[in-house]
Amino acid sequence: MTDRLPPRARLAVAAARSVSGMARRTGRNGSVIGGRVATVLDRRVLARLAVGRTVVLVTGTNGKTTTTSMIARALGGDGEVATNHLGANMPDGITTALLDAPDRRLAVMEVDESYLGEVAAATDPAVVVLLNFSRDQLDRVGEVRTVARRVGDAVAAHPRARVVAFADDVLCAGAGLRSAAPLWVSSPSSWTGDAGVCPRCDGPVTHAGLRWSCGGCGLERPPGNWALVCDDGWSARGPDGVEVPLEIALPGHANRLNATFAIAVAAELGVAPAVAAARLRGLEQVEGRYRTVTRPGGTTRLLLAKNPAGWAQVLDLLDEGPGRPVVVAVNSREADGRDVSWLWDVPFERLAGHPVVAAGDRVAELSVRLAYAGLPHRIADDAVGATRDTLGAVDLVGNYTAFHDAARVLA
Repeated sequence: MTDRLPPRARLAVAAARSVSGMARRTGRNGSVIGGRVATVLDRRVLARLAVGRTVVLVTGTNGKTTTTSMIARALGGDGEVATNHLGANMPDGITTALLDAPDRRLAVMEVDESYLGEVAAATDPAVVVLLNFSRDQLDRVGEVRTVARRVGDAVAAHPRARVVAFADDVLCAGAGLRSAAPLWVSSPSSWTGDAGVCPRCDGPVTHAGLRWSCGGCGLERPPGNWALVCDDGWSARGPDGVEVPLEIALPGHANRLNATFAIAVAAELGVAPAVAAARLRGLEQVEGRYRTVTRPGGTTRLLLAKNPAGWAQVLDLLDEGPGRPVVVAVNSREADGRDVSWLWDVPFERLAGHPVVAAGDRVAELSVRLAYAGLPHRIADDAVGATRDTLGAVDLVGNYTAFHDAARVLA
């Protein structure tokens, strides 16, 4: 595709590839710098690189990287799909991902919620996926309802895009309803902490069983076109009522829901649900998430949880292994957000019965929160070292940079 670019864009692409290659040869991942250089040289390079492609954009607070990987796999995998698999989800990273795969007609990109409008304007997406919205990095992105409204504005600006949205998340549904014909995915959500106010009229939202509704304007949970269901086993049920068994290696309810999104998106783009589901079977970890590492004396499983909603999903997973030691690591670097007040919204009380170790840059605040939760724990200077000091199977749960620090050491 790059041979059809105008001269300025070709120069930008050549310079970007040179810089990215140099970064990777010196041990850096190069997933951002190439796109940044290309954009400096040609401000429209992202739009030019997207021409002629079928683009899927995936956004939301939690699950973007995993769901993006699942969708790419369901659509054919690495040989067929351009994707930002390293999680660089701002415009520079998306530009780099397209630079790295110039001849792939399908592109599946995760997008930071704050940049969806900008990226959608450049790429003219065929499908926009809205996973969920909850509090995260308030010091950087602002209040969650403001974020959801901005996403809704981006949806409304692209009426031709097929929007696949989560019906059980109130804010996500509000943004999805800005589309003329949204496709809904449903499964009861364990997190409703950000779902108390109607996105349409600001009235109170009430939850009754599997339903939610606004007593002011009458807005209510849309009926799901695709649903995650459990009869004899977990499956994704499509609009025609046919169920596709979910035989995925990734653990937990959240990943079964992510797989349902992937199958729904693949079906929209012409891949049979049974084929898409079969392609997901071999996926065991996504950029280190859920990876289990063997070490002397036992194993360490790596889990990412960066906000209260993400922790709700991880706690469900930890409930499946009562008594298993847990190392919790919390940082507050730029990529994490400086504000760690969200710790008080995590129900750490559910870790009762697990031996707990606190670690990370903000170990003092974490220790205070665990103490108020009534959890005996010890403090460690090094999260990975704490897992090595423990016999048997251990879960290491970190927020963004704590998780990636641990993944690099364990790799």
